Amino acid sequence: MDQGGAPPVFSASAEIDGDHLHVVVAGEVDMATADTMLQTALRQPAAKITLDLTAVTFFDSAAIHAVVRLAQRFPGTLTVRPSRQVRRVLEISGLGEQGWLDPA
Repeated sequence: MDQGGAPPVFSASAEIDGDHLHVVVAGEVDMATADTMLQTALRQPAAKITLDLTAVTFFDSAAIHAVVRLAQRFPGTLTVRPSRQVRRVLEISGLGEQGWLDPA
């Protein structure tokens, strides 16, 4: 859909480097897009995943659920790099101290 030059509302892309998958997500992650984010992260086999959410502007409960599913699927090998908005949502939801959340 052409948005007249406006940035996309959502995008998710993945790049593999050996056994490390780097998933970059931008825009709004909600009930309409959370599964796409999840499936992008699961599309290629990987031992380690970095989920880069630094360009995410909106993050709802469906997005939280998708991240929790990834954390369960990749215990100890998932790193989530949140935007300020994502970090705030995770803190409010009680997930701000999870080991997979990048403290930086």
